[in-house]
Amino acid sequence: MYHIGHESAIRNRLSGVDMTRPNPSSWRLDRRINLSVLVQLLALASLILGSWLNLQRQLDLLQRDVTMLLKAQESFTQKLEVLSTRSLSHEYRVQAIEKQLGEKP
Repeated sequence: MYHIGHESAIRNRLSGVDMTRPNPSSWRLDRRINLSVLVQLLALASLILGSWLNLQRQLDLLQRDVTMLLKAQESFTQKLEVLSTRSLSHEYRVQAIEKQLGEKP
């Protein structure tokens, strides 16, 4: 006496499909794949984090360099203003001396 359910179980066994219990080897494979994916995601996350930290460090260095350049530009501008003032003063002195020399015949 065969039951209908028993016949389907025999057919499933003959076709290679066992519906009564899960296949433990496929679960292990899934676990390995999941562990591999997890390791890859962690590696990717660490690379992203490392790149982000490196970018932040580079931006800090760039900000420091720009600040130093601005200070140097301010100093250079002040020196140029002093030189321009001195040059103008010397030009007036030269004109005054030329005028005095021109009046003495």
